[in-house]
Amino acid sequence: MGSEEEPKEGFPKMVNPGKATILALGKAFPHQLVMQEFLVDGYFKNTNCDDPDLRKKLSRLCKTTTVKTRYVVMSEEILKQYPELAIEGLPTVKQRLDICNDAVTEMAVEASRVCIKKWGRPISDLTHLVYVSSSEARLPGGDLYLAKGLGLSPETQRVMLYFMGCSGGAAGLRVAKDIAENNPGSRILLATSETTIIGFKPPSADRPYDLVGAALFGDGAGAMIIGSDPVLSIERPLFELHTAIQNFLPDTEKTIDGKLTEEGISFKLARELPQIIEDNVESFCEKLMATVGLTDKDYNKMFWAVHPGGPAILNRIEKRLDLFPEKLSASRRALMDYGNASSNTIVYVLEYMIEEILKKQQQQKKECQEEESEWGLILAFGPGVTFEGILARNLTVKE
Repeated sequence: MGSEEEPKEGFPKMVNPGKATILALGKAFPHQLVMQEFLVDGYFKNTNCDDPDLRKKLSRLCKTTTVKTRYVVMSEEILKQYPELAIEGLPTVKQRLDICNDAVTEMAVEASRVCIKKWGRPISDLTHLVYVSSSEARLPGGDLYLAKGLGLSPETQRVMLYFMGCSGGAAGLRVAKDIAENNPGSRILLATSETTIIGFKPPSADRPYDLVGAALFGDGAGAMIIGSDPVLSIERPLFELHTAIQNFLPDTEKTIDGKLTEEGISFKLARELPQIIEDNVESFCEKLMATVGLTDKDYNKMFWAVHPGGPAILNRIEKRLDLFPEKLSASRRALMDYGNASSNTIVYVLEYMIEEILKKQQQQKKECQEEESEWGLILAFGPGVTFEGILARNLTVKE
């Protein structure tokens, strides 16, 4: 596993009493780093496929996704131990879950430890755990194994969100916000962990949409600590979570379609998904922004932490809202460096967002520029089609 450092933050802006804040972020990855330029050769070699048409199609997809690097649990060692994973039509769900259950717990534990260290308070101060994953299935669930791996108190109150896909991280943040604001003094660990092994399959002309997943998705884990009324002598709030909403779009449940079968999880993404998001994103954002009197004239003054489901989705949002290109740069960087890592990716976007905010503050101070709005939106889209959104305040300032 591996983790990375993020910029150090300074003293926060004024925090509104009782409002939930993000107090720390952390991430972790499996050891296997995949360079996109070598993915096609490795994938076709490992699955013993020599279809030239599928190879060409995957090569094109690898370029259009804009992904450069990804981390994955899958390795040649795993395929040697479980060669059946690369063979079409074999019942392998047990083997997949055995691998996934251990992998997601290991990554979630490491990401959580990184996050807790940055937070600066003892682990015994955590009161709640929200755990998110679409990569495992067991009873008891991954929340218990994460609590055990971290040594959390048996009195820690746990919530588990399964199979929420790409909107899972933002959904977990919404749930953690509710817990924090309704339980004064509480501190919530939100952990997300995902691996694509649950859906790994050999290329097939009968399932061309599987190639999109092969070119786009990555593995890893993310963690956040959320709480209200931060202890400013110890804690450094990063973002205040002002308003959180969730909407699903009626009659779109087949647009992101997933099924757990004897061969693992099968996903199918409809071609019209980017268009559906484009058609509905503006009205969804307006609901959130209206709570503090913001309008479409404020779009390019705000920060945008958008889950990068893929470049087409980001392009459609940028076009519909007429955003400056730099507004989605944190999302595009996360996609380029980690791929679409499902529920984890919003953590990676927020880390890049902090880095960009600190750089921008330094530049504005040096050039005596007017500061941008402290407001921004955290957005993600998942099965349903479900929109998750949080109106947030930037609290990060340069030391």
